[in-house]
Amino acid sequence: MVGVFIVWIAFVAASVSAYSFYWTATRNTRMLALARNSFGIMALSILAASVLLLVYILTHRFEFAYVWEYSSRSLPLDLLVTTFWAGQDGSFMLWALCGSCIGLILMAYTRRKGIEAETMALYALIQAFLLLLLILKSPFTYIWHAYPNDVSVGTIPTDGRGLNPLLQNFWMIAHPPMLFAGFAAMAVPFVFALAALWRKAYQEWIPSALPWVIGGTVALGTGIMMGGYWAYGVLGWGGWWGWDPVENSSLVPWIVGVILIHTMLVQRRTGGLARTNFFLGISTFVLVVYSTFLTRSGILGSSSVHSFVNPGGWVYACLVLWILSLVGLGISMLGVRWKDLRTLAVRSPLFTRESFLSIASAVMGTIALVILFGTSYLLVPLATLERTFYDNTNLPIAIGMMILLGLSLGLQWKEESRATLLKKSAISLVLAMVGTAILVAVGLHDVMMGLLAFASLFAFFVNAMRFIALAKEDVRHTGGTLSHIGLALLFLGIIGSGRYGEKQTASLPLNESKEVLGHQLTYTGSKQMQDGKWLFSVKVAKEGSQFTLEPVMFQSEYNNSLMRNPDYAAFLTRDFYIEPVSLEDVAPPTASTGNGSTLQLKKGESKALGDATVTFLRFDTNHKGMEATTGAGNFPVGVVLQVKRGSTIEEVTPVTVYRGAEKVEMKRATTKDGSIGFDLIAMNIGTQSIPSTIDLAITGNVLSAPPVAKAQLLVVEASVKPFMSVVWTGAVFILFGLIVSLTTKFNGKGRQQS
Repeated sequence: MVGVFIVWIAFVAASVSAYSFYWTATRNTRMLALARNSFGIMALSILAASVLLLVYILTHRFEFAYVWEYSSRSLPLDLLVTTFWAGQDGSFMLWALCGSCIGLILMAYTRRKGIEAETMALYALIQAFLLLLLILKSPFTYIWHAYPNDVSVGTIPTDGRGLNPLLQNFWMIAHPPMLFAGFAAMAVPFVFALAALWRKAYQEWIPSALPWVIGGTVALGTGIMMGGYWAYGVLGWGGWWGWDPVENSSLVPWIVGVILIHTMLVQRRTGGLARTNFFLGISTFVLVVYSTFLTRSGILGSSSVHSFVNPGGWVYACLVLWILSLVGLGISMLGVRWKDLRTLAVRSPLFTRESFLSIASAVMGTIALVILFGTSYLLVPLATLERTFYDNTNLPIAIGMMILLGLSLGLQWKEESRATLLKKSAISLVLAMVGTAILVAVGLHDVMMGLLAFASLFAFFVNAMRFIALAKEDVRHTGGTLSHIGLALLFLGIIGSGRYGEKQTASLPLNESKEVLGHQLTYTGSKQMQDGKWLFSVKVAKEGSQFTLEPVMFQSEYNNSLMRNPDYAAFLTRDFYIEPVSLEDVAPPTASTGNGSTLQLKKGESKALGDATVTFLRFDTNHKGMEATTGAGNFPVGVVLQVKRGSTIEEVTPVTVYRGAEKVEMKRATTKDGSIGFDLIAMNIGTQSIPSTIDLAITGNVLSAPPVAKAQLLVVEASVKPFMSVVWTGAVFILFGLIVSLTTKFNGKGRQQS
């Protein structure tokens, strides 16, 4: 196979390059040309393999297992291209391609800085590991080798299995490439740190490495933000962040990268935190590879909606070996140089910017540790962790971090008195108190949320005034303050959208207006689009304004399940969000069935449903159909219903899976003849004095096409999400500020600001 042969060439070239650069750094400069040429051959080989894979995808070469598994003839061109990185094999290829491009730039950069051999020896070694993964998990494997028991040698399928419907979206084009560019870029701080330890250049590496740290943090942060926006607007999770283990595993190295930017600025100014910076520089990429292990090993398959399936024993072992090698190399290099690094320790007085930035960085590091602990805890068999763990644990830490962030900019690098610090912070403190009082007056009553709002407003006003002062001198030096303003806005947006949103399940009869969360909703009908999906039109009116939302549902042949895509309207202070739940074809309203679409039952109560009688018997959290839904973070709840028709009595158990307070999946239960279906759409656990109640959506067969009956009814979950615009504005400010800082650092015009 040509593709496999090219990957082998790339692996050998990367290995030769790593060895030649190492030999050049330690003994013989005459091997430098071989090292550079080998790295170039590796980069060209990866490019050739990538082009070959893309050609195979575009020409529908279904004899290759990877092409068959993720593409099909029916996919449009843009989505067909994204199948390149839809699976494990292709995403490793994308990572290697990004790494080779970054490596060529890094080689030229380090050549000018005089640190090429040591840096590139380590970087080429990382590329060799990636290529080893590509050899073990190759996208060029024939389908009869991948499925020897199912496909005979030489058999070529006429079409592929296709792309997961959840991935058939614009953000599939942008999100994975940006995320993997960030992963690849985070290797640069790692190799810079180890090369500096190798050369005993404990201070000199900071100016050279800082732009790369900022660049990698920008790329990874942009990828994370794209993923959050994708989840919010398309996937129907009802939020932009769910503390999913794979989300967390990419967030942690980004947080460490942000901390490293600040501590490197401290070392560049004062010479302090040398040991901290080496540790953080090594940790950034170790955490990236750890993230890859969590995502690609299949170990979190039951805990995460992102995780890939098990890639096989060899890939699993290689990922573990990669992590252990990186950790071992980092620890050994730090251990060898620890005595030298101890002599560089600088003690700074408390009331200096260095001290407060150091403390703030440590506090931010605690947030990373909390997230890392929670994510890693799920590796324990049968372990579960609610998302409230992250919210409740990180909340007080975030409050302290924002206070320290605001105070640090009121200090100089030299020591100041407490009185001077309070005087400089007085205006911002007063404005923060006024702002918090206004928020309390309009409904912010949670004490801890109030403290976070105060701390965020304080940091916002400190940085806003700092921005104005710096902009008057040179706007290029405002990157740090812009990012800090963004962080403050992000936390304020989280307070509004996360704690003060509303959600309600509603049944919308066709062409009948219904008030939901202060909005008048009218379901006006549905239409089938060219791709076979059904689009449902819901008119929304509020206080004279009117707009139409068009959520989508369709029966997916890919995984034989009902898929739901939400729609929302964004405003300055709120988003109105609709997620479709089901489309019902119901009998005309009767006294026993309420409005004819939903049925509310108390525990032990019976109600007539046409010619049947339905009784709510009990809850069931151990139903035999729940095995596939159980897992870390998931909580399946079933309700046992007795359905009686004449002399026929049967029990059915609809199940709803929750993660925290969010519905993840509903498993419909139908009678044996398939004529009546039940969805558990809401429940209320009772007390000794108040009985438990449930709301059921009543339907015919599972939706395959919109019913044409007159009594058509759309069940939706509507949400009001306050101040989501503040969340997105904050995220953009953070990244834009980092980009401004990046341009000044690469141009050598960076000012000593944080």
